[in-house]
Amino acid sequence: MKFPKAHSLKQIAELIDCDYVGNEDFPVLGMNEIHVVESGDIVFVDHPKYYDKALQSAATIVLINKEVACPEGKALLISDDPFRDFNKLTRYFRPFQGTNVSISLSAEIGEDTFIQPNCFIGNNVKIGKNCLIHSNVSIYDNTIIGDNVIIHAGSVLGADAFYYKKRADGFDQLLSGGRVVIQDNVGIGALCTIDKGVTGDTTIGEGTKLDNQVHVGHDTVIGKRCLIASQTGIAGCVIIEDEVTLWGQVGTTSGITIGSKAVVMGQTGVTKSIEGGKSYFGTPIEESREKLKQLAYIKKIPELIEKIKKL
Repeated sequence: MKFPKAHSLKQIAELIDCDYVGNEDFPVLGMNEIHVVESGDIVFVDHPKYYDKALQSAATIVLINKEVACPEGKALLISDDPFRDFNKLTRYFRPFQGTNVSISLSAEIGEDTFIQPNCFIGNNVKIGKNCLIHSNVSIYDNTIIGDNVIIHAGSVLGADAFYYKKRADGFDQLLSGGRVVIQDNVGIGALCTIDKGVTGDTTIGEGTKLDNQVHVGHDTVIGKRCLIASQTGIAGCVIIEDEVTLWGQVGTTSGITIGSKAVVMGQTGVTKSIEGGKSYFGTPIEESREKLKQLAYIKKIPELIEKIKKL
């Protein structure tokens, strides 16, 4: 998430009431999660396991809960609770905006787009030309939708990321300030849920088709011309390259990559990154031919046991 204008290190430190290391005029341009940070961004880290990764990332401002040596060309924000203060910044730069109308006055809707009854279109939403939005669809603030998109009844675009920190008294949610971006010619089935990014974009690529009841987690990027069948659940921060097929009830773990033109058969658990151009099946996931051979061998076990008994 980029800020509307550049801020100084001192200004950001004052917003969250913390100390800082670096020139007070050091430029701060935005805030992002570690997998999408760029120069000028703030990244937060609150666990020693990830200190080095954050300090060595592309981010030039690190919100951290320990005084450490500041890498050259970077600045630090020293906080007793970086998770809490990252949320403070999200509230400040991307505050919740309520509305009392079904279609926000700030929404932009293209020519020949039809929006059926009982839909909600949030603030700053942009919908392209020749789209069809069926009844009871909710499109949250800042969502971007291209041309020739069809969204079937009951789908929700832009809900919060499922991202929590465990505390002594329960779970704190990491606030979501990102967006959903739907490119041209995408089809979204009924009762799909596509969560917005924490600070970046959850993206569905051009020509991709989602069946009914598909879930797409925060900051996931789905490529062009993919097919995703019903009841598939895609976790956060997944990269699905072009022309991938996921059959029904596939589930993925977070932070993995599914290579271009991979085919994942139904009810498979994608627990790791997989290469493109191959077919996969099972949990734990394997190439489908190998997995099906193993299942065939398992069926022969009773027969082998009987043979052994007769020896």
